[in-house]
Amino acid sequence: MHDQIPSVDAFNPIDTHESSGVLPVRKNPKINRLFKACCKLGASDVHVKAGAPPRFRLGGDIRKAHEPPLSSEQIDEMVFEILTPAQRQHFLDHGAVDFAHDLEGADRFRVNVFRQRGHTSIAARRVVRQIRGFEELGVPDILKTISEAEQGLVLLAGITGSGKSTTIAAMLDYINRNRPVHIVTLEDPIEYLFEDHKAFINQREVGIDVRDFHAALKYLMRQDPDVVLMGEMRDRDTFEAAMHATETGHLVFGTIHASTCAQTITRILDLFPEGARALVRQSLVFNLKAVVAQKLLPSITPKYKRVPCCEIMIVNAAIRKLIADGRDVEITSVMKGSSAEGMQDFTAALHDLVQKEYIDLKVALEVATNPEELKMVMKGIRTGGGGILG
Repeated sequence: MHDQIPSVDAFNPIDTHESSGVLPVRKNPKINRLFKACCKLGASDVHVKAGAPPRFRLGGDIRKAHEPPLSSEQIDEMVFEILTPAQRQHFLDHGAVDFAHDLEGADRFRVNVFRQRGHTSIAARRVVRQIRGFEELGVPDILKTISEAEQGLVLLAGITGSGKSTTIAAMLDYINRNRPVHIVTLEDPIEYLFEDHKAFINQREVGIDVRDFHAALKYLMRQDPDVVLMGEMRDRDTFEAAMHATETGHLVFGTIHASTCAQTITRILDLFPEGARALVRQSLVFNLKAVVAQKLLPSITPKYKRVPCCEIMIVNAAIRKLIADGRDVEITSVMKGSSAEGMQDFTAALHDLVQKEYIDLKVALEVATNPEELKMVMKGIRTGGGGILG
């Protein structure tokens, strides 16, 4: 694969009309030409910085467009053209701002504008407007069962770009189409736009519909939700609000930056001081419903461009006891022995994807948490799991 792609204008002729001056006047914001090119390329991200050509993420790789570098002034002009006055002020005050940008008739973009080395840079994630279902995404069927829960906390774990938001959107859309409930989302910014089906949905964007995330949490329970999307578990207040919502009978979805299901427990505890962690463990025992840790891998089948690899933990009696006793390192072993309940660790998930010829074995070994174990499983040698908890 070449590491360079054609000029942006090869994918996106700029809409212009002649003016009395020499330069044409663009009908649309200048940044739209980059976003339109991203859509036509099928790229997942756009990256822009001063002194370099635009770059696009294709199949997981960053590739630059064959066109001149952009100046700092050009980038500032593109950015300020689409920011609201409040967003512009936030950017000037804090050096970064997040917002969503709609490309009319196409997809949405989750945009982060930030300063680096005294210049403005842009990182924009393309969010496909159509919400894809479980089958289209290639996620395990057990996610449908998790979505049918009436109460509890469901966490999607993974690094940035692992498809967490897309998977949660599929789960919420499944609820939307099958249950007569009230769904409230708290987002920064709103990514997927939902239409009411069987459910009734309100989507609140931080900075537009509510001043900040903490204010949104304060009023959440007054809005009579059944299902809540709280976004990233980024601090103690967010997690405590999620726990309060589950304790009062709600189904709550959130994301967290963690590599595995077991590590998710550690990440949550790290939000709290040492003296409060025993109480947090107790809360997890009663309220955590499931954790899905996800990686997004390059596919070798035409069916998918990239395929999710999901480690899945359903909080059963055995998992609850491990969490309560602080034996988090043993969680993966119990998951290995609980496949009948829909659980799987990353080794089992990778083995399944290789067997289905969705991913290459070389890729599976590169991302495996335990490559030697995966090699053994591929040879038909099963490792132990489960066991009787003492």
